Parts: sequence; C-alpha cells; structure tokens
Amino acid sequence: MDQIVDIKSLPSTPKTFGFFVDGKSVAAGSRSYHERLSPGHGVAVTRTPKCTKDDLDLAVKAARRAFEDGRWSRLPGVDRAHVLMRAGQLVRDRLDELAYWETLENGKPISQARGEVGACADSFEFAAGLARTLHGDSFNNLGDSMFGVVTREPIGVVGLITPWNFPFLILCERVPYILAAGCTIVAKPSEVTSATTLILGEILTEAGLPDGCYNVVTGSGSTIGQAMTEHLDIDMVSFTGSTAVGRSCVEAAGGNFKKLALELGGKNPQIVFADADLEDAADGVAFGIGFNTGQCCVSGSRLIVERSVATKFEQMVAAKLAKAKVGDPLDPTTQIGAITTTAQNTTILNYIDKGKSEGARVVCGGGALDFGGGQYIAPTLFGDVTGSMAIAREEIFGPVLAVMPFDTEEEAIALANDTVYGLAASVWTKNIDKALNVTRRVRAGRFWVNTTLAGGPELPLGGFKQSGWGREAGSYGIEEYTQIKSVHIEIGKRQPWVR
Repeated sequence: MDQIVDIKSLPSTPKTFGFFVDGKSVAAGSRSYHERLSPGHGVAVTRTPKCTKDDLDLAVKAARRAFEDGRWSRLPGVDRAHVLMRAGQLVRDRLDELAYWETLENGKPISQARGEVGACADSFEFAAGLARTLHGDSFNNLGDSMFGVVTREPIGVVGLITPWNFPFLILCERVPYILAAGCTIVAKPSEVTSATTLILGEILTEAGLPDGCYNVVTGSGSTIGQAMTEHLDIDMVSFTGSTAVGRSCVEAAGGNFKKLALELGGKNPQIVFADADLEDAADGVAFGIGFNTGQCCVSGSRLIVERSVATKFEQMVAAKLAKAKVGDPLDPTTQIGAITTTAQNTTILNYIDKGKSEGARVVCGGGALDFGGGQYIAPTLFGDVTGSMAIAREEIFGPVLAVMPFDTEEEAIALANDTVYGLAASVWTKNIDKALNVTRRVRAGRFWVNTTLAGGPELPLGGFKQSGWGREAGSYGIEEYTQIKSVHIEIGKRQPWVR
C-alpha cells in the first residue's frame, strides 16, 4: 500500500482503487471505472470501480457470514475495543495521506481535511470505550418468582451510504459505533469521493478487524445505493444526504422493514441578538457559512439578526467573508476551497441568480471565481431577504447566506422554526436566560450557544422534522445499531396451567 504522498503536489497519474470485500481489495476487472477530476484543479486524481448489483450481493454475503458466525458479533467488548483503539492510531499514522486524497477528491482545504482526519481518530477511540460499556438493564421488582433482563444485541448487517461533502468524517461518525455494537458493514461512499472509504478498509484490516466485517462497494447512488436500501439481507441502512433521497430510502426499505438512520437536509438559523459580542458573532457566522464552502448540512445559512444592529452586523459579516481566503485546496493557508461537483456548482450559481431575480440585495460575493481549472464561488451574502424567497427556504448547500431581521425574541424563534428542516441552530447573546429560552424553543437536533459547528464524539448528531431519524455518535450512536430483547426468567417452579 502507498502511504507516502506529497501533500503539496498533484499526483502524476490518477490512483486506481479496487472495491473492498472480505478483507481484500478486489480489482475492477471488466467493470468500468469512475475517473475523478479534482474540483480544485480540473485534473484526474483517482479511479474507482463502477460496481454492479452482483458486487453488492458479494459484499452483503461476506458481511452476513461474518456476522452470523460470531467472529465479531460475539466477541467480548474488550476485544472489539482493542481493534478500534488500534484503528484510531492507524488513522493518525496515515493522517496526511487520508487528508491528501480527501482534499483532491472533495476540494476542501488541506488544513481542514487534516483536522477532520484527526477528529476521526478521536471517534474510533471514543467508540472503543463504548464497546466495553454497552449494557442492558435488569428488573428485580417482578415478584419472588420472576427476574427480568433487557439485553442489547447488534442489529446485524448495516448498509452505510455516505455523501461527498465530508467523506471520511461522516464515515467515521458511524463506522466505529456500528463496529462497537458488534455489527458488520457494507459501505457505499459517493462515487466522486470514494478513496478514503477504501483506505479505511486497509486500516481496519491492519488493526485486526476480522475479514468480512467491513466491506466497500463503489458506484452510483441510483444503482448501488438504491439496491442497498432494497436488499433483503441488509438489516439496517444509515444514510446521510438530501431529504429527497432520504424519502426514497424510506420507501425502498419497506421490503424487509429494515431500520433506517437518516441524517438529511438543513436550513439552519444563526440567531444574533443586539447584546451579543458582535465581533465574535460576525466571525462565527462567517465561519458557519464558509466552512467546507457551505457544503455542510449543519451550516448556518439563515442569519436572523436583531433589527437594531442588522445593518451594522451585515457589513461586519461581509467584511469577514471578504477576508476569508478562497483558493487552491492544497495551499495550507486556504480557508474556502472548491465546489465539489459540477452539478452542485451549477445549483449554487442558479440559487444566487434566483436570489437576485426575487429582489434580494447582494451585499458581497454573488458569482463564480476563476482560479484556473477549478470550481470556485465567492462567499455570498444577501440582504433584504423575505421568508418566501427560495434562498430563505431551500437548502442551497453552498456559501450563500440570507439575512432576515427581527424585532422581538418571539419573532426570532418563529423565524428560526419557519422551515421544514430541524437539523441545527446557533444563538449569539450575552444573556443566559435568552440563550436558554431560544435553545429550548427552536426545533433543532443540534444547538450551539455563542459558537457554531463545534463538537466532538461525545455528543450525538441528528435532526428534527424533515432533517432525519435517529442519532449518530455519542452513547446514542452505539445504541442506534442495537436491538432490545426482553428476557423473563422464572425462579423456582412455575405454577401449572393444567391441573
């Protein structure tokens, strides 16, 4: 395996990967390849197989064998923990390599990618502890003749479908917990960002994970992803992506009533009160929309700001966005990289045009940037936005921020909740009573006070309303991949029914 990369240079030729089944990389053979162009540079960087439904069946069979024979599912928690801890260290050992391929395929800044890979190692180490502490419950209150036990058991074979915006981070917010629970995995990354998901197969095998417990099939969502949600021998699917595709997952999962965990879209509010530290809030709001070029389901894309400071604050945010460095993702000083796909680049630019045509005012940005061969969009701030505009209601998934003023706390809460989504929210204020009231009343699965996009593996991820089902990470993350069994134990001799 090639672990040495020059993180400052493009590869001379695209790296070719196989898919990963039963502990081994499988060459594409007669299958065609998806050749990935770096969105930041416009040159080919990776080639991954376009897998078929037969390939998926092969991977599911490997995962089923590994689950049923107990090589992992019946292993003591301490043994699972040792493997997960070792995997975390190996992720750290290969941090630069993982960050490099993540940056080339996704277009995110290399400094951001390095931070994300480090966080992924943290997730493996945290989940290792959960593997040792997962437990059920007991009931000693059923009378002298009965004792009750509730156990948690691994749910089985899990299909894991991950998106292109955080290919390795989202993968590692799930894989360690799924494995800690004792399940086996068939993963399908986005076809445009598959490299790090495949490299994780090498890492887990080296860490001591038994063959068949982690498998990867690459290819399109319409072919492999759809087949995965329909597959009758997959017990659960975890999907991260758009609400529209999440809805199709719900329909497809009905064949065997498989469990679903869904982290879907968001149109997340950043609520700024006049009493906030405005300089800090402006920096946080700019970070919240600029991070990962706004291609982030929890990005703060609606700025709901108290009217008395709205004009001033709008200019403060615009100044911050103007200073943020947009450019080559391999440059360690870059803060905002490239747009990941051509389709998404077009979508974002169309939303910017729609905002203009609907009467919103461009405060800064407002179009594409030319850096020679890549796809870049200037961070864009719209003022004079009304709640009926598309840029205020629809998930753009790009660096576009819509500003809406409010006069009262009640109005701020109403504006924040005026969406079909409920994934995340932030509030900026020095008043703790105000912060707690807003936190309690805004319907969102993740909430930040005087910060945004912060966190670690200890706290769960997930949404309200049309932003998803279930929770990932934290202690809830391992429980999500278990099922509960009630056991009734008769003490002594039961009373006869037939007399």
